[in-house]
Amino acid sequence: MEISQFVLASRPLGIPSISNFRLEKTVLNDLNDGEVLLKPWYISVDPYMRGRMNSVKSYAASFEVDKPIKGAIVARIIESKSNSFSSGDIVVGTLPWATYSIEKAETLRKVDTEKVSPGFYLGILGMPGFTAYVGMMDICKPVKGETVVISGAAGAVGIVAGQIAKIQGARVIGIAGSDEKCRSLKEQFGFNEALNYNASKSLRKELAILCPEGVNVYFDNVGGEITGAVVANLDFHARIALCGQISQYNNSKPALEYTILPHLLTRSVMLQGFIVSNYSHRFSEALAQLTKWLNEGKLKYTETIVEGFDNLPEAFLGLFSGKNLGKMVVKVN
Repeated sequence: MEISQFVLASRPLGIPSISNFRLEKTVLNDLNDGEVLLKPWYISVDPYMRGRMNSVKSYAASFEVDKPIKGAIVARIIESKSNSFSSGDIVVGTLPWATYSIEKAETLRKVDTEKVSPGFYLGILGMPGFTAYVGMMDICKPVKGETVVISGAAGAVGIVAGQIAKIQGARVIGIAGSDEKCRSLKEQFGFNEALNYNASKSLRKELAILCPEGVNVYFDNVGGEITGAVVANLDFHARIALCGQISQYNNSKPALEYTILPHLLTRSVMLQGFIVSNYSHRFSEALAQLTKWLNEGKLKYTETIVEGFDNLPEAFLGLFSGKNLGKMVVKVN
């Protein structure tokens, strides 16, 4: 069976480009016992994948040049030689960017797409939602009346993290990159305030006005100058969940920003970096709680859906120019 797949054509230097991807043809083998044939339905593109394009030691293995790119995918089972799944079942797993693939059944999880959008299993009910849950509940631990600031607040993780903080009774301020996103954070997702860093003359001063008693919790998805502005406004004994550093992912050299350390020292701030896979033992709890909040209407979510398998690279690159509100996914027709 001939299929198409995207492979990593070359490792990017700085911001990735279309030239770092290559669409090629290949042939699938026949199914073996315990395997299933899959057709992708919704494909996730995520900022962390930028790090996997580099040849460096990290928490996840690097993509190999001339080998298929892999990520989270919701797929339909076309043919099954497994007792666990039948043709037509919908599953989620880590799969190649390919028009069809063959996988071992034990690597897949069946999902129910009748009540929620299939893409939600790549977002609020998938890795981004789990990230927001453990980052906010295990590290930030907001309590009623505290002030929580979230950078990258209009992204797949930020939207959920902010709403979880609201459920805990906190006052939530989101930082995003456009007036439209800021309006959505307040009107659609219940954030108390939202700041557009692209329109701000001084984010540090604007936060100081909004948070005269200081920031108690910072959920950091961005890093860089935005984090510097937030840290300058931290209250004593604040907590920081270091979730992402998207402003730094395309730097050819690491930015050594130690200027925030004196603030953390003198204000007795707790800073913890975390990788969601370290909390795999909490995934069942996270899924159950997020599903409950979603069904109760306490959590809302949105997706930016790009149509067409061939548009995968463009969708991925769009993450770094802020083209997504909520989770960016590619729908394969």
